[in-house]
Amino acid sequence: MAKNITLSDLLLFETDNVLVINKPPLLSTLDERSGMGLSLIKLVKDALPDAQICHRLDKETSGAIVIAKNPETYRHISMQFEKRTVDKLYHAIIQGIHHFEDKKIDLPILNLGKSNVAIDRKEGKKAVTIFQSVTYFKHYTLVACKPITGRMHQIRIHLASQKAVIAGDELYGGVFPYLSTIKKGYRLSKNEVEQPLMRRFALHARQISFKDLDDTLLTVEAPYPKDFATFIKMLEKFDL
Repeated sequence: MAKNITLSDLLLFETDNVLVINKPPLLSTLDERSGMGLSLIKLVKDALPDAQICHRLDKETSGAIVIAKNPETYRHISMQFEKRTVDKLYHAIIQGIHHFEDKKIDLPILNLGKSNVAIDRKEGKKAVTIFQSVTYFKHYTLVACKPITGRMHQIRIHLASQKAVIAGDELYGGVFPYLSTIKKGYRLSKNEVEQPLMRRFALHARQISFKDLDDTLLTVEAPYPKDFATFIKMLEKFDL
C-alpha cells in the first residue's frame, strides 16, 4: 500500500453529507495502539476535520466504508447501523468446495478482548450471517456473505464454524494461497522463493446500502483491490 495515498484516491461516491471510500487492505480504520503509521482516520481528518467514520473493517479486510461529513449525518447513519437497516455484502474466497444456498448461521459471539472472539451460546451476543456460494473452483469457493449483525470477526468465525475457512485467515486455520497449488506443472527457477497470491485473508466489503441524510437510498459497490482481483483471475485460469 502506497504511503502517499490520499482520501481522494480511495473515493467511490460522494454527496453533500457522505463519502463512501474503498479501503485498501492492510490499512487500519482507526489509529493503532502505537500511534505510528498511516490510518484511514488520519486520511479522513486531514481532508475533512469534521468528518467521522461510521463503521470499521478489520485491517486486512478491503472494501466499502461510509464516512459522514458532519455530526448530523453521523447520527443519522449510526442509527441505521443500530437498527440493522444498513445492507452490507462481503465477498470471501474460502478454502474447499462449499455449497451455501442462503445458509443462515445464527451463532452468538463473545468478545474475549485483544481482538479475540469465540462462539459462546451462553455468554455471546447474537450474531447472524447469511452465506451464498457464487463461484465454485476446484480448490476454493467464492462466497457472498451478508452480516445481519456487526460483531467483531463475525464473517470469519461463522465461516470457520462451518469448516469453511477464508483463504489466508491464519487465526482460524486458513493458509495463504500459492499458484503452485493450482497450476499444473508450476516450476520455480533456481534460488527463487514462491510468494503467496495474497498476503492477507481474502475478505472484501463488496457493497453497502444505506440512507443519506435526506433519506435517499444509496447503494455503492467497491471494486476488488489488486490482490483479490489477481487471486480470482488465477483461479479462473487454473482452478476451474
